[in-house]
Amino acid sequence: MKLVCLTLVLGALSSFSASALEALPKDVPTPADNPKTAIKVELGKALYFDPRLSIDGTVSCNSCHNVMASGEDNRPVSVGVNGQRGGRSAPTVWNSGHNTVQFWDGRAASLEDQAKGPLTNPIEMGMPNHDAVMARVKQLPGYVEMFKKAFPKDKEPVTIDNLAKAIATFERTLNTPDSAFDLYKRGNKKAMSAQAIRGMKLVEEIGCTACHTGKNFNGEGLKMGEGNYQLFPQAPGSKFDKQYNLTADLGRYEVTKNPEDKHKWRVPTWRNVALTAPYFHNGSVKTLDEAVRVMGKTQLDMDLSEDQVGDIVAFLNSLTGKLPKIVAPQLPMMAGGTLTPEK
Repeated sequence: MKLVCLTLVLGALSSFSASALEALPKDVPTPADNPKTAIKVELGKALYFDPRLSIDGTVSCNSCHNVMASGEDNRPVSVGVNGQRGGRSAPTVWNSGHNTVQFWDGRAASLEDQAKGPLTNPIEMGMPNHDAVMARVKQLPGYVEMFKKAFPKDKEPVTIDNLAKAIATFERTLNTPDSAFDLYKRGNKKAMSAQAIRGMKLVEEIGCTACHTGKNFNGEGLKMGEGNYQLFPQAPGSKFDKQYNLTADLGRYEVTKNPEDKHKWRVPTWRNVALTAPYFHNGSVKTLDEAVRVMGKTQLDMDLSEDQVGDIVAFLNSLTGKLPKIVAPQLPMMAGGTLTPEK
């Protein structure tokens, strides 16, 4: 066990240096087939906030990925229609445009793919199919006009693919640059505290950057659609496995059914991690300092000292970026009527 973890650490030290930790770019990668326009962002924002896209009119994208706060709901697992609870914690939507795959298990290759999933998930938004979603949208003249303006070349612009493109375009505006770390990397050596700098050096020295590297601290050198999947726990058998029920969910295996993918997960971002408690795929760990202890033991087979934990937490706090100001949109209305939730 220790040999496996030592190999991981040595590999990290030989492959990565301080340059592997990058400042967040101001721009987010944009697919060629979904260019950003102001009207598309406006449409995507309205759809993102609209609970009428759920079966009972109670759940929107923002319900679980709250852009008025941490980009998620700060619950162990999210609550969908009819009060149902899912099995995994909602990942933050902040900086999700830099992820090369989406969801904890990487089952969506893009933000566009991801946007379609929750709509028809029976626990999340609960619509019977995408046709039912678009039938609702078409009942709102304001949306129809927005789709026409956002996709002017399309003969039939009000489609599920265009709905997903609009939501994804809005999500690509949810970038959080200019954290203390970013300012430090760009030359302001006073932007980070001495403790945070110690923590930054420590995560490299002990091997955390074998997985958490690059501009979004969740893998580098990958193309869109290629996920950085890692085994968790890497060093199984610690007290944390049972204490936090870390191995009940088989992770990416549930998508691929490949035995080699059991307990593998898309590496989550460290950016804004101080704001996104509780932690891990099942939201089982309530505090950031405890999450650091768990990661030290389960991934590196290390019992971190309290000083080491404090330094790493200080560094992780330095990754909290400048959140864009979000103003909730006025949603399209229906004159003289309303959308009746499906029975």
